[in-house]
Amino acid sequence: MEKKSKIYIAGHKGMVGSALVRNLEGKGHRNLLVRSLEELDLLDQAAVFNFMAAEKPEYVFIAAAKVGGILANNTFRAQFIYENLQIQANLIHAAHINRVKKLLFLGSSCIYPKLAPQPIREEHLLTGLLEPTNEPYAIAKIAGIKMCEAYRAQYGSNFFAVMPTNLYGPNDNFDLQTSHVLPALIRRFHEAKAGSQPFVTIWGTGSPRREFLHVDDLADACVFLMNKYDRDEILNIGVGEDLTIRELAELIRDVVGYSGEIRYDTGKPDGTPRKLLDVSRLRATGWRPKIGLKEGIQRTYAWYLDNKAEK
Repeated sequence: MEKKSKIYIAGHKGMVGSALVRNLEGKGHRNLLVRSLEELDLLDQAAVFNFMAAEKPEYVFIAAAKVGGILANNTFRAQFIYENLQIQANLIHAAHINRVKKLLFLGSSCIYPKLAPQPIREEHLLTGLLEPTNEPYAIAKIAGIKMCEAYRAQYGSNFFAVMPTNLYGPNDNFDLQTSHVLPALIRRFHEAKAGSQPFVTIWGTGSPRREFLHVDDLADACVFLMNKYDRDEILNIGVGEDLTIRELAELIRDVVGYSGEIRYDTGKPDGTPRKLLDVSRLRATGWRPKIGLKEGIQRTYAWYLDNKAEK
């Protein structure tokens, strides 16, 4: 991508899309194309086709998706499969029609089988049953990956897909009912500190292992790959290291400055024992993450205090 290239970021207000905008602007790209939901409904095929025909972007990042936690995924199953299929099909086909030079589709690590070997390699895709609670979302994302592969095979389109691990950072969801574990723990420890609560209770034993990638590192990887990667193979994006939920909780407690006790409700389920992506294929490209977990949590907590915490 040249500095003057016209680059469309679909989903620019979300956690990933906003990180892509920050990264591209930081690298001197000024010809960025963004549209809010009010300006462009990505579910509307005609609107998307007209937009792409009028604007003719050279590069496209698809970070737009309907997302949510376990409860939302399990409750709104029809919406999750329909809206994600429609958004990505509209964008990918419109990119093909308008001869976009290169397109990056953001998948999700939930595309892999529930019982995939650890660490999870890209070739484990479609080798086993999915996690039932988010199966419609995962199937939609798999369809997006296969669309990129099919358009590359049939038309020679330079479209490819990446699979991020668990993400966190600015613009994350801190709602205790729908958020993922890391932002939820930041909020819970912050509120426990503010309310002088003597302990914080965490579900399960604290033994499951998880991997976390700061969203600014994800954006940096995506921009790097848009410039350097020209193969048809999908790519995992992660750090290649994990830690236990207990270790994560202790780290967040220290960053927040909470001095109370951590208790574990062992009557609650632990979930999958481990979820770690194999990032050998990514490392072979030369890219490495730059933000350590402690630094990333410190940045995220600072963002939370400025934007989400009650004053």
